[in-house]
Parts: sequence; structure tokens; C-alpha cells
Amino acid sequence: MKYTVKIADKRYEVEIDNIYARPVVVHVDGERFEVMPENGIRLDEKKESVETSPVMEKSISGAKPLPAASPTSNPSPSGKTLTSPLPGTVTEIFVKKGDKVEAGQVILIIEAMKMKNSIRSVRTGVVAGVLVSAGQTVAHKQALVEFAE
Repeated sequence: MKYTVKIADKRYEVEIDNIYARPVVVHVDGERFEVMPENGIRLDEKKESVETSPVMEKSISGAKPLPAASPTSNPSPSGKTLTSPLPGTVTEIFVKKGDKVEAGQVILIIEAMKMKNSIRSVRTGVVAGVLVSAGQTVAHKQALVEFAE
């Protein structure tokens, strides 16, 4: 998706590769950035910090702010469960019980509308259990993986 964003009277050409992938890859005036909406801002490839401004969308009457990005997964209040950010079919699972995972690591793939969506861990920890299997259809916010304390 390509957008023209105006921030403080300056225009930027912004291209978002896949809004559902984590991290979200964004090109601003040709410079590549990776953003993790769940955890705030991630450093780009050059390891420099990135300042954000509200994302703008094109509209007939001009640009307007979009609502804040929601996380790809909605962990339970205890933070022990990774839930599905969208309905679809689990096609691949990359972890098993007892595996140590890092925040941002791809845990599994969910296919929805012929698009493969990488579901990433929102925390570092140990997998206590995988609650789905390859080929299984999952609902939005359905528990996928449980983490140990």
C-alpha cells in the first residue's frame, strides 16, 4: 500500500509491505524501517531509533489520522497466551513444547484469503504448549500458544 503522508507541512512517500506481518516493514522516502506495533518501535536496519507520527491515509477530503495500530496478537492479561490476530488456517508451526523463543520470532503461519501471515511471539520465554495444529482453522483471538511463567 502506498500513501502520501503530510507531517508538519512536509510530505513523505510511505509504502507498507504487509500491515499484518510482524515486524511491519515500512519504506519512507526510500528508507526501510521495521516497526513492531505490539512493543512500540523497533530499530531499523541501521540500528538508529525512529520517531513516529500518526499514520495518515488518503481520502477525498484530504489526509486524516488512522486509529492506533492494534497488536497482531492479544495476549491474555497474564501475558501467557499468544492469540490469533485474524481468522484463518494454520499452515506451519515452527515451535514445540519446551522451545525457547525470542520476542519477534515467527511462531507459526496462518493463511487467510490466500495470504500467508507470520505470527510472531510478543515476548521472550519458553513454550508451555502449542494449542493448535497444522491444517486447523482458527478464529480471531483464539489461543495459539501458551508460554511458561
